[in-house]
Amino acid sequence: MTTNTCPLHKRARRAACLLLLLLGATFAAGTANVQAHEFKVGSIEIEHPWSRATPPGARTGAGYLALSNAGTTADRLVSAASPVAEKVEVHEMTIVDGVMNMKQVAGGIEIPAGGEARLAPGGFHLMLIGIREPFKQGALVPVTLTFEKAGPVEVELEVGSMGAKEPANDHGHGAADPAQAH
Repeated sequence: MTTNTCPLHKRARRAACLLLLLLGATFAAGTANVQAHEFKVGSIEIEHPWSRATPPGARTGAGYLALSNAGTTADRLVSAASPVAEKVEVHEMTIVDGVMNMKQVAGGIEIPAGGEARLAPGGFHLMLIGIREPFKQGALVPVTLTFEKAGPVEVELEVGSMGAKEPANDHGHGAADPAQAH
């Protein structure tokens, strides 16, 4: 076997190695963005959209996420839609005198300028009504969120276990509590 010691070939090999290294770093950065599971439209950032697996025969599912507004004016989540549900509504769950109440939120949810709004178990959430099939753990549920100023954005709810209290990728674990209501 002969070794080519020509300086031109050495530079070409170095350039090829550098190119492969840069491509690998670019791929790794792209993978990190997917793992972060974040979306953005206008000044609104949507972080960790998620849902819980639903049992066979379930007609509803819930969606949770964090919204932050980097803008200088407030915006509102005014509606949502999904091809996997007949309709999607923004709901709020409250407990009054030990009784759980759930109702649709008229006018949507405000995200203050420089502030945030959280849709989480036990509070505001997306209610997917008339789901066409059960949500399975590990699946992604497509949802289009529409904001008053920023406009529409397509997100994916990452489906965790039936009793999850937080997204599965939040801090590297997903807590489970089958008694937790959406």
